[in-house]
Amino acid sequence: MVDKSSLIAVSPEILLLFMTCVVLLVDLGVKSRLRNATYILSMLSLGAVAWLTAGFAMQGTTVFAFNDMVVNDPMGNWLKCFAALAMMVTLVYARPYAGDRDMLRGGEMFTLAMFSLLGMFVMISGSNFLVLYLGLELLTLSSYALVALRRDHATATEAAMKYFVLGAMASGFLLYGLSMMYGATGSLDINDVFNKIASRQVNHQVLVFGVVFIVAGIAFKLGAAPFHMWIPDVYHGAPTAVTLLIGSAPKLAAFAMTIRLLVEGLLPLAIDWQQMLGVLAVASLLVGNLAAIAQTNLKRMLAYSTIAQMGFVLLGLMSGVVGGNTYNAQAAYSAAMFYIITYVLTTLASFGIILLLAREGFESEEIADLAGLNQRSPLYAAVMAVCLFSLAGIPPLVGFYAKLAVLQALIASGEAFHIGLAVFAVVMSLIGAFYYLRVIKVMYFDSPITATTVSAPADVRAVLTVNGALVLGLGILPGGLMTLCSQAILKTLGT
Repeated sequence: MVDKSSLIAVSPEILLLFMTCVVLLVDLGVKSRLRNATYILSMLSLGAVAWLTAGFAMQGTTVFAFNDMVVNDPMGNWLKCFAALAMMVTLVYARPYAGDRDMLRGGEMFTLAMFSLLGMFVMISGSNFLVLYLGLELLTLSSYALVALRRDHATATEAAMKYFVLGAMASGFLLYGLSMMYGATGSLDINDVFNKIASRQVNHQVLVFGVVFIVAGIAFKLGAAPFHMWIPDVYHGAPTAVTLLIGSAPKLAAFAMTIRLLVEGLLPLAIDWQQMLGVLAVASLLVGNLAAIAQTNLKRMLAYSTIAQMGFVLLGLMSGVVGGNTYNAQAAYSAAMFYIITYVLTTLASFGIILLLAREGFESEEIADLAGLNQRSPLYAAVMAVCLFSLAGIPPLVGFYAKLAVLQALIASGEAFHIGLAVFAVVMSLIGAFYYLRVIKVMYFDSPITATTVSAPADVRAVLTVNGALVLGLGILPGGLMTLCSQAILKTLGT
Protein backbone atom coordinates (compact mmCIF):
# COMPACT_ATOMS: atom_id res chain seq x y z
CA MET A 1 0.00 0.00 0.00
CA VAL A 2 1.48 3.35 -1.10
CA ASP A 3 1.33 5.97 1.63
CA LYS A 4 -0.35 9.32 1.06
CA SER A 5 2.83 11.41 1.49
CA SER A 6 4.53 9.52 -1.34
CA LEU A 7 1.65 10.21 -3.71
CA ILE A 8 1.64 13.91 -2.76
CA ALA A 9 5.40 14.09 -3.38
CA VAL A 10 4.97 12.85 -6.96
CA SER A 11 1.67 14.63 -7.64
CA PRO A 12 3.21 16.91 -10.34
CA GLU A 13 4.39 13.82 -12.26
CA ILE A 14 0.98 12.12 -11.81
CA LEU A 15 -0.86 15.24 -13.02
CA LEU A 16 1.47 15.63 -16.02
CA LEU A 17 1.12 11.96 -17.03
CA PHE A 18 -2.67 12.07 -16.67
CA MET A 19 -3.01 15.28 -18.70
CA THR A 20 -0.65 13.99 -21.41
CA CYS A 21 -2.94 10.99 -21.86
CA VAL A 22 -5.98 13.32 -21.92
CA VAL A 23 -4.33 15.52 -24.57
CA LEU A 24 -3.53 12.42 -26.63
CA LEU A 25 -7.16 11.28 -26.55
CA VAL A 26 -8.69 14.73 -27.12
CA ASP A 27 -6.44 15.28 -30.15
CA LEU A 28 -8.07 12.34 -31.95
CA GLY A 29 -11.12 14.53 -32.54
CA VAL A 30 -9.28 17.75 -33.46
CA LYS A 31 -9.37 18.73 -37.15
CA SER A 32 -7.89 22.28 -37.27
CA ARG A 33 -4.52 22.79 -38.99
CA LEU A 34 -2.93 24.39 -35.90
CA ARG A 35 -4.55 21.89 -33.46
CA ASN A 36 -6.15 24.74 -31.47
CA ALA A 37 -7.93 22.56 -28.88
CA THR A 38 -4.83 20.37 -28.36
CA TYR A 39 -2.66 23.48 -27.98
CA ILE A 40 -4.96 25.17 -25.44
CA LEU A 41 -5.34 21.99 -23.37
CA SER A 42 -1.55 21.41 -23.42
CA MET A 43 -0.89 24.98 -22.26
CA LEU A 44 -3.47 24.73 -19.46
CA SER A 45 -1.96 21.40 -18.35
CA LEU A 46 1.60 22.78 -18.31
CA GLY A 47 0.42 25.92 -16.50
CA ALA A 48 -1.26 23.81 -13.81
CA VAL A 49 1.89 21.69 -13.38
CA ALA A 50 4.10 24.81 -13.14
CA TRP A 51 1.74 26.31 -10.51
CA LEU A 52 1.74 23.07 -8.48
CA THR A 53 5.54 22.75 -8.47
CA ALA A 54 5.97 26.44 -7.58
CA GLY A 55 3.64 25.87 -4.61
CA PHE A 56 5.75 22.95 -3.40
CA ALA A 57 8.95 24.98 -3.92
CA MET A 58 7.68 27.89 -1.82
CA GLN A 59 6.87 25.52 1.06
CA GLY A 60 10.64 24.92 1.26
CA THR A 61 10.33 21.37 2.60
CA THR A 62 12.14 18.20 1.51
CA VAL A 63 10.18 14.94 1.31
CA PHE A 64 11.60 11.53 0.40
CA ALA A 65 9.05 9.14 -1.08
CA PHE A 66 8.78 5.52 -2.27
CA ASN A 67 11.51 4.20 0.04
CA ASP A 68 13.82 7.16 -0.70
CA MET A 69 13.74 6.52 -4.47
CA VAL A 70 12.18 9.94 -5.13
CA VAL A 71 12.90 13.31 -3.53
CA ASN A 72 10.65 16.39 -3.53
CA ASP A 73 12.86 19.34 -2.54
CA PRO A 74 13.01 23.12 -3.26
CA MET A 75 15.78 22.88 -5.90
CA GLY A 76 13.94 20.13 -7.77
CA ASN A 77 10.60 21.91 -7.60
CA TRP A 78 11.96 25.22 -8.89
CA LEU A 79 13.73 23.44 -11.75
CA LYS A 80 10.49 21.58 -12.58
CA CYS A 81 8.55 24.86 -12.49
CA PHE A 82 11.03 26.58 -14.83
CA ALA A 83 11.12 23.51 -17.12
CA ALA A 84 7.30 23.53 -17.41
CA LEU A 85 7.30 27.29 -18.14
CA ALA A 86 10.09 26.82 -20.71
CA MET A 87 8.02 24.09 -22.41
CA MET A 88 5.00 26.41 -22.52
CA VAL A 89 7.07 29.16 -24.18
CA THR A 90 8.57 26.61 -26.60
CA LEU A 91 5.12 25.46 -27.74
CA VAL A 92 3.95 29.07 -28.21
CA TYR A 93 6.93 29.80 -30.48
CA ALA A 94 6.85 26.43 -32.25
CA ARG A 95 3.18 26.11 -33.23
CA PRO A 96 3.06 28.55 -36.22
CA TYR A 97 6.33 27.11 -37.61
CA ALA A 98 5.18 23.51 -37.17
CA GLY A 99 1.77 24.27 -38.69
CA ASP A 100 3.37 25.75 -41.83
CA ARG A 101 5.49 22.61 -42.29
CA ASP A 102 2.66 20.11 -41.84
CA MET A 103 4.17 18.85 -38.56
CA LEU A 104 0.81 19.13 -36.78
CA ARG A 105 -1.12 16.58 -38.84
CA GLY A 106 -1.52 14.75 -35.54
CA GLY A 107 -0.95 15.95 -32.00
CA GLU A 108 2.33 14.05 -31.69
CA MET A 109 4.37 17.19 -31.20
CA PHE A 110 2.37 18.24 -28.14
CA THR A 111 2.19 14.77 -26.55
CA LEU A 112 5.88 13.98 -27.21
CA ALA A 113 6.83 17.38 -25.74
CA MET A 114 4.80 16.59 -22.61
CA PHE A 115 6.27 13.08 -22.35
CA SER A 116 9.77 14.56 -22.65
CA LEU A 117 8.86 17.00 -19.84
CA LEU A 118 7.68 14.03 -17.75
CA GLY A 119 11.11 12.46 -18.31
CA MET A 120 12.74 15.68 -17.10
CA PHE A 121 10.54 15.67 -13.98
CA VAL A 122 11.53 12.08 -13.17
CA MET A 123 15.22 12.96 -13.68
CA ILE A 124 14.93 16.01 -11.43
CA SER A 125 13.13 14.00 -8.70
CA GLY A 126 15.35 10.91 -8.85
CA SER A 127 17.14 9.92 -5.65
CA ASN A 128 17.96 6.47 -6.99
CA PHE A 129 20.17 5.43 -9.90
CA LEU A 130 17.39 3.50 -11.65
CA VAL A 131 14.84 6.32 -11.30
CA LEU A 132 17.34 8.81 -12.76
CA TYR A 133 18.05 6.50 -15.67
CA LEU A 134 14.33 5.88 -16.25
CA GLY A 135 13.70 9.64 -16.51
CA LEU A 136 16.70 10.09 -18.80
CA GLU A 137 15.48 7.40 -21.21
CA LEU A 138 11.93 8.80 -21.30
CA LEU A 139 13.36 12.23 -22.17
CA THR A 140 15.79 10.97 -24.81
CA LEU A 141 13.37 8.59 -26.55
CA SER A 142 10.81 11.40 -26.84
CA SER A 143 13.55 13.69 -28.18
CA TYR A 144 14.63 11.19 -30.85
CA ALA A 145 11.04 10.96 -32.10
CA LEU A 146 10.66 14.76 -32.11
CA VAL A 147 13.84 15.28 -34.16
CA ALA A 148 12.52 12.81 -36.77
CA LEU A 149 9.00 14.31 -36.76
CA ARG A 150 9.37 15.55 -40.35
CA ARG A 151 9.49 12.10 -41.89
CA ASP A 152 9.83 13.46 -45.44
CA HIS A 153 12.84 15.64 -44.53
CA ALA A 154 16.18 13.90 -45.15
CA THR A 155 18.26 16.27 -42.99
CA ALA A 156 15.97 15.82 -39.96
CA THR A 157 16.00 12.03 -40.35
CA GLU A 158 19.81 12.03 -40.54
CA ALA A 159 20.02 14.24 -37.43
CA ALA A 160 17.68 11.85 -35.58
CA MET A 161 19.89 8.87 -36.49
CA LYS A 162 23.05 10.64 -35.30
CA TYR A 163 21.30 11.69 -32.09
CA PHE A 164 20.02 8.15 -31.51
CA VAL A 165 23.41 6.44 -32.04
CA LEU A 166 25.42 8.93 -29.97
CA GLY A 167 22.69 9.14 -27.32
CA ALA A 168 22.67 5.36 -26.95
CA MET A 169 26.46 5.40 -26.51
CA ALA A 170 26.23 8.12 -23.84
CA SER A 171 23.46 6.24 -22.02
CA GLY A 172 25.73 3.20 -22.07
CA PHE A 173 28.57 5.22 -20.52
CA LEU A 174 26.29 6.49 -17.76
CA LEU A 175 24.75 3.08 -17.11
CA TYR A 176 28.17 1.43 -16.95
CA GLY A 177 29.39 4.05 -14.46
CA LEU A 178 26.28 3.59 -12.30
CA SER A 179 26.73 -0.22 -12.39
CA MET A 180 30.33 0.25 -11.18
CA MET A 181 29.02 2.35 -8.29
CA TYR A 182 26.44 -0.30 -7.47
CA GLY A 183 29.10 -3.01 -7.60
CA ALA A 184 31.37 -1.04 -5.24
CA THR A 185 28.73 0.09 -2.72
CA GLY A 186 25.98 -2.52 -3.06
CA SER A 187 23.29 0.18 -3.25
CA LEU A 188 21.30 2.10 -5.86
CA ASP A 189 20.10 4.73 -3.37
CA ILE A 190 22.00 8.02 -3.79
CA ASN A 191 22.04 8.89 -0.06
CA ASP A 192 23.16 5.36 0.82
CA VAL A 193 25.94 5.53 -1.78
CA PHE A 194 27.10 8.84 -0.26
CA ASN A 195 27.28 7.32 3.25
CA LYS A 196 29.17 4.24 2.09
CA ILE A 197 31.74 6.26 0.13
CA ALA A 198 32.16 8.66 3.08
CA SER A 199 32.92 5.68 5.35
CA ARG A 200 36.06 5.06 3.20
CA GLN A 201 35.52 1.30 3.30
CA VAL A 202 34.97 1.03 -0.46
CA ASN A 203 37.72 0.38 -3.06
CA HIS A 204 38.70 3.87 -4.25
CA GLN A 205 40.00 2.73 -7.66
CA VAL A 206 36.67 1.12 -8.57
CA LEU A 207 34.84 4.30 -7.51
CA VAL A 208 37.06 6.55 -9.64
CA PHE A 209 36.63 4.20 -12.60
CA GLY A 210 32.85 4.52 -12.19
CA VAL A 211 33.04 8.32 -11.80
CA VAL A 212 34.87 8.63 -15.15
CA PHE A 213 31.98 6.95 -16.99
CA ILE A 214 29.31 8.88 -15.05
CA VAL A 215 30.99 12.22 -15.84
CA ALA A 216 31.26 11.21 -19.52
CA GLY A 217 27.51 10.45 -19.61
CA ILE A 218 26.64 13.74 -17.88
CA ALA A 219 28.96 15.69 -20.22
CA PHE A 220 27.11 14.28 -23.23
CA LYS A 221 23.72 15.32 -21.86
CA LEU A 222 25.00 18.83 -21.06
CA GLY A 223 26.76 19.04 -24.43
CA ALA A 224 30.27 19.64 -23.07
CA ALA A 225 33.37 19.05 -25.21
CA PRO A 226 34.71 16.51 -26.17
CA PHE A 227 31.25 14.88 -25.94
CA HIS A 228 29.68 17.66 -28.00
CA MET A 229 29.72 16.03 -31.45
CA TRP A 230 25.94 15.62 -31.62
CA ILE A 231 25.01 19.21 -30.77
CA PRO A 232 25.89 21.09 -34.03
CA ASP A 233 24.47 18.34 -36.27
CA VAL A 234 21.25 17.85 -34.28
CA TYR A 235 20.66 21.60 -33.77
CA HIS A 236 21.19 22.16 -37.50
CA GLY A 237 19.33 19.11 -38.83
CA ALA A 238 16.30 19.10 -36.54
CA PRO A 239 13.29 21.29 -37.38
CA THR A 240 13.94 24.63 -35.63
CA ALA A 241 10.93 24.14 -33.35
CA VAL A 242 12.45 20.87 -32.10
CA THR A 243 15.91 22.43 -31.84
CA LEU A 244 14.43 24.92 -29.38
CA LEU A 245 12.74 22.13 -27.43
CA ILE A 246 15.90 20.01 -27.00
CA GLY A 247 18.11 23.06 -26.42
CA SER A 248 16.16 24.64 -23.57
CA ALA A 249 14.26 22.79 -20.79
CA PRO A 250 16.35 19.52 -20.95
CA LYS A 251 19.40 21.54 -19.81
CA LEU A 252 17.62 22.12 -16.48
CA ALA A 253 17.09 18.35 -16.06
CA ALA A 254 20.73 17.63 -16.99
CA PHE A 255 21.84 20.14 -14.33
CA ALA A 256 19.59 18.46 -11.73
CA MET A 257 20.98 15.03 -12.64
CA THR A 258 24.52 16.40 -12.21
CA ILE A 259 23.69 17.74 -8.73
CA ARG A 260 21.93 14.49 -7.71
CA LEU A 261 24.75 12.22 -8.85
CA LEU A 262 27.95 14.20 -8.26
CA VAL A 263 27.01 16.42 -5.31
CA GLU A 264 24.40 14.42 -3.40
CA GLY A 265 25.86 10.98 -4.17
CA LEU A 266 29.57 11.35 -4.90
CA LEU A 267 30.61 14.44 -2.92
CA PRO A 268 33.35 12.52 -1.01
CA LEU A 269 34.96 11.95 -4.44
CA ALA A 270 34.80 15.65 -5.32
CA ILE A 271 38.58 15.94 -5.70
CA ASP A 272 38.36 13.40 -8.55
CA TRP A 273 35.28 14.57 -10.46
CA GLN A 274 36.06 18.30 -10.04
CA GLN A 275 39.32 17.78 -11.95
CA MET A 276 37.39 16.06 -14.74
CA LEU A 277 34.85 18.89 -14.86
CA GLY A 278 37.74 21.38 -15.04
CA VAL A 279 39.15 19.65 -18.13
CA LEU A 280 35.67 19.49 -19.73
CA ALA A 281 35.08 23.20 -18.97
CA VAL A 282 38.36 24.28 -20.59
CA ALA A 283 37.70 22.09 -23.66
CA SER A 284 34.12 23.38 -23.96
CA LEU A 285 35.12 27.05 -23.76
CA LEU A 286 37.92 26.51 -26.29
CA VAL A 287 36.01 24.37 -28.81
CA GLY A 288 32.71 26.23 -28.48
CA ASN A 289 34.06 29.76 -28.93
CA LEU A 290 36.65 29.03 -31.62
CA ALA A 291 34.38 26.81 -33.73
CA ALA A 292 31.48 29.30 -33.52
CA ILE A 293 33.58 31.99 -35.23
CA ALA A 294 33.74 29.91 -38.43
CA GLN A 295 29.97 29.35 -38.69
CA THR A 296 27.71 31.05 -41.22
CA ASN A 297 24.64 29.06 -40.20
CA LEU A 298 22.88 30.70 -37.23
CA LYS A 299 21.66 27.42 -35.68
CA ARG A 300 25.17 25.89 -35.85
CA MET A 301 26.64 29.07 -34.36
CA LEU A 302 24.18 28.91 -31.46
CA ALA A 303 24.99 25.19 -31.08
CA TYR A 304 28.69 25.93 -30.58
CA SER A 305 27.69 28.85 -28.35
CA THR A 306 25.77 26.33 -26.20
CA ILE A 307 28.94 24.25 -25.79
CA ALA A 308 30.83 27.34 -24.60
CA GLN A 309 28.00 28.34 -22.22
CA MET A 310 28.01 24.84 -20.68
CA GLY A 311 31.72 25.39 -19.99
CA PHE A 312 30.72 28.18 -17.60
CA VAL A 313 28.17 25.93 -15.87
CA LEU A 314 30.89 23.31 -15.35
CA LEU A 315 33.22 25.98 -13.89
CA GLY A 316 30.56 26.71 -11.27
CA LEU A 317 30.05 23.01 -10.49
CA MET A 318 33.78 22.35 -10.11
CA SER A 319 34.47 25.05 -7.52
CA GLY A 320 32.18 23.87 -4.70
CA VAL A 321 34.64 21.77 -2.69
CA VAL A 322 38.02 23.31 -1.85
CA GLY A 323 40.64 21.26 0.01
CA GLY A 324 37.97 18.93 1.36
CA ASN A 325 35.86 21.84 2.70
CA THR A 326 32.39 22.70 1.41
CA TYR A 327 32.30 26.35 2.54
CA ASN A 328 32.13 27.48 -1.13
CA ALA A 329 29.49 24.91 -2.16
CA GLN A 330 26.39 27.07 -1.79
CA ALA A 331 27.84 29.99 -3.77
CA ALA A 332 29.27 27.74 -6.50
CA TYR A 333 26.24 25.52 -7.10
CA SER A 334 23.73 28.37 -6.84
CA ALA A 335 25.81 30.35 -9.41
CA ALA A 336 25.68 27.32 -11.74
CA MET A 337 21.91 26.97 -11.19
CA PHE A 338 21.37 30.69 -11.87
CA TYR A 339 23.50 30.39 -15.02
CA ILE A 340 21.57 27.42 -16.44
CA ILE A 341 18.15 29.03 -15.76
CA THR A 342 19.11 32.35 -17.38
CA TYR A 343 20.78 30.54 -20.29
CA VAL A 344 17.50 28.70 -20.99
CA LEU A 345 15.58 32.00 -20.78
CA THR A 346 17.91 33.61 -23.35
CA THR A 347 17.89 30.57 -25.65
CA LEU A 348 14.09 30.60 -25.75
CA ALA A 349 13.99 34.18 -27.04
CA SER A 350 16.84 33.80 -29.55
CA PHE A 351 15.36 30.68 -31.15
CA GLY A 352 11.92 32.29 -30.92
CA ILE A 353 13.15 35.03 -33.28
CA ILE A 354 14.60 32.44 -35.70
CA LEU A 355 11.24 30.59 -35.69
CA LEU A 356 9.40 33.86 -36.26
CA LEU A 357 11.52 34.80 -39.28
CA ALA A 358 11.11 31.36 -40.87
CA ARG A 359 8.35 31.49 -43.46
CA GLU A 360 6.55 28.67 -45.22
CA GLY A 361 9.11 26.95 -47.44
CA PHE A 362 11.95 29.15 -46.14
CA GLU A 363 14.19 28.46 -43.14
CA SER A 364 15.75 31.57 -41.63
CA GLU A 365 18.90 29.71 -40.62
CA GLU A 366 21.80 31.65 -42.15
CA ILE A 367 23.27 34.68 -40.41
CA ALA A 368 22.76 36.56 -43.70
CA ASP A 369 18.98 35.96 -43.42
CA LEU A 370 18.90 38.45 -40.52
CA ALA A 371 20.28 41.26 -42.73
CA GLY A 372 18.52 44.55 -42.09
CA LEU A 373 16.12 43.07 -39.52
CA ASN A 374 16.08 46.39 -37.66
CA GLN A 375 14.60 48.13 -40.73
CA ARG A 376 11.94 45.42 -41.12
CA SER A 377 11.04 45.05 -37.42
CA PRO A 378 12.83 47.14 -34.77
CA LEU A 379 11.13 45.23 -31.90
CA TYR A 380 12.31 41.76 -32.96
CA ALA A 381 15.78 43.07 -33.84
CA ALA A 382 15.98 44.58 -30.34
CA VAL A 383 14.91 41.29 -28.68
CA MET A 384 17.51 39.34 -30.68
CA ALA A 385 20.20 41.94 -29.89
CA VAL A 386 19.39 41.76 -26.16
CA CYS A 387 19.72 37.94 -26.27
CA LEU A 388 23.03 38.03 -28.16
CA PHE A 389 24.49 40.72 -25.87
CA SER A 390 23.38 38.61 -22.89
CA LEU A 391 25.01 35.45 -24.26
CA ALA A 392 28.19 37.48 -24.82
CA GLY A 393 28.09 38.59 -21.16
CA ILE A 394 27.72 42.32 -21.73
CA PRO A 395 26.24 44.39 -18.83
CA PRO A 396 23.58 45.15 -17.73
CA LEU A 397 22.02 41.99 -19.18
CA VAL A 398 21.44 38.80 -17.24
CA GLY A 399 24.22 36.89 -19.03
CA PHE A 400 26.79 39.29 -17.55
CA TYR A 401 25.57 38.71 -14.00
CA ALA A 402 25.46 34.94 -14.54
CA LYS A 403 29.07 34.90 -15.72
CA LEU A 404 30.08 37.21 -12.88
CA ALA A 405 28.49 34.90 -10.28
CA VAL A 406 30.41 31.88 -11.63
CA LEU A 407 33.69 33.82 -11.74
CA GLN A 408 33.13 35.07 -8.17
CA ALA A 409 32.62 31.47 -7.01
CA LEU A 410 35.84 30.42 -8.74
CA ILE A 411 37.90 33.27 -7.28
CA ALA A 412 36.34 32.84 -3.79
CA SER A 413 37.90 29.38 -3.59
CA GLY A 414 41.29 31.09 -3.34
CA GLU A 415 43.07 28.38 -5.34
CA ALA A 416 45.57 29.52 -7.96
CA PHE A 417 44.25 26.94 -10.45
CA HIS A 418 40.69 28.26 -10.10
CA ILE A 419 41.83 31.88 -10.47
CA GLY A 420 43.72 30.85 -13.62
CA LEU A 421 40.54 29.22 -14.95
CA ALA A 422 38.59 32.43 -14.25
CA VAL A 423 41.10 34.46 -16.30
CA PHE A 424 40.91 31.87 -19.11
CA ALA A 425 37.10 32.04 -19.07
CA VAL A 426 37.18 35.85 -19.39
CA VAL A 427 39.58 35.65 -22.37
CA MET A 428 37.35 33.06 -24.04
CA SER A 429 34.30 35.28 -23.45
CA LEU A 430 36.09 38.16 -25.18
CA ILE A 431 36.78 35.91 -28.18
CA GLY A 432 33.17 34.70 -28.09
CA ALA A 433 31.84 38.27 -28.18
CA PHE A 434 33.04 38.52 -31.80
CA TYR A 435 30.53 36.08 -33.29
CA TYR A 436 27.62 37.50 -31.30
CA LEU A 437 28.47 41.08 -32.34
CA ARG A 438 28.79 39.97 -35.97
CA VAL A 439 25.11 38.93 -35.99
CA ILE A 440 24.09 42.27 -34.41
CA LYS A 441 26.12 44.09 -37.09
CA VAL A 442 24.25 42.16 -39.81
CA MET A 443 20.86 43.02 -38.24
CA TYR A 444 21.52 46.73 -37.84
CA PHE A 445 23.98 47.76 -40.59
CA ASP A 446 23.42 45.42 -43.57
CA SER A 447 20.77 46.06 -46.23
CA PRO A 448 17.66 43.88 -45.92
CA ILE A 449 17.27 41.00 -48.41
CA THR A 450 13.49 41.44 -48.47
CA ALA A 451 11.26 44.42 -47.72
CA THR A 452 8.48 42.36 -46.13
CA THR A 453 7.69 43.24 -42.54
CA VAL A 454 7.77 40.51 -39.91
CA SER A 455 4.32 39.56 -38.64
CA ALA A 456 3.56 37.26 -35.73
CA PRO A 457 0.47 35.91 -33.97
CA ALA A 458 -0.54 37.90 -30.88
CA ASP A 459 0.50 35.19 -28.41
CA VAL A 460 3.98 34.85 -29.98
CA ARG A 461 4.47 38.63 -30.03
CA ALA A 462 3.43 39.00 -26.38
CA VAL A 463 5.57 36.11 -25.11
CA LEU A 464 8.62 37.24 -27.11
CA THR A 465 8.33 40.76 -25.70
CA VAL A 466 8.09 39.47 -22.11
CA ASN A 467 10.94 37.03 -22.77
CA GLY A 468 13.24 39.79 -24.01
CA ALA A 469 12.22 42.09 -21.14
CA LEU A 470 13.10 39.39 -18.59
CA VAL A 471 16.60 38.98 -20.09
CA LEU A 472 17.11 42.71 -19.54
CA GLY A 473 15.20 43.00 -16.24
CA LEU A 474 16.91 40.07 -14.51
CA GLY A 475 20.28 41.58 -15.47
CA ILE A 476 19.39 44.89 -13.79
CA LEU A 477 17.70 43.23 -10.78
CA PRO A 478 19.18 39.72 -10.45
CA GLY A 479 18.87 39.56 -6.66
CA GLY A 480 15.49 37.81 -6.46
CA LEU A 481 16.39 34.90 -8.74
CA MET A 482 19.88 34.60 -7.25
CA THR A 483 18.41 34.41 -3.72
CA LEU A 484 15.90 31.81 -4.90
CA CYS A 485 18.73 29.66 -6.34
CA SER A 486 20.89 30.13 -3.26
CA GLN A 487 18.11 29.16 -0.83
CA ALA A 488 17.10 26.16 -2.96
CA ILE A 489 20.68 24.87 -3.08
CA LEU A 490 21.14 25.46 0.66
CA LYS A 491 18.01 23.46 1.55
CA THR A 492 18.93 20.68 -0.86
CA LEU A 493 22.50 20.36 0.47
CA GLY A 494 21.16 20.50 4.01
CA THR A 495 19.34 17.19 3.51
